[in-house]
Amino acid sequence: MNLPVLAGTFSTVLFALGMLPMLLKAARTKDLASYSLSNLVLSNVANAVHSVYVFHLPAGPIWLLHAVYVVASALMLVWWLRYRNVRPGPDGGRPGISGAPAN
Repeated sequence: MNLPVLAGTFSTVLFALGMLPMLLKAARTKDLASYSLSNLVLSNVANAVHSVYVFHLPAGPIWLLHAVYVVASALMLVWWLRYRNVRPGPDGGRPGISGAPAN
């Protein structure tokens, strides 16, 4: 494996690992209030357009990195839309639905 491919592989792993805490926290808490809908939509549109470029490159670490970005931004958008009315309960733990009393 040559140096550029090794560097690309290593950086891809680091970027993917760097996204995991954000995704895990969003999945666990369902609190995406700090995320902007316009940013999430724009990121997904940009990823779709960028896919045309990336997937015309030879297969390599950039494909994996881009796939991670596509999945992460799509998940965040879906979760934002799904959980936009969910907020943490009074104890800060289990989420409750906005306007409904927590159990």
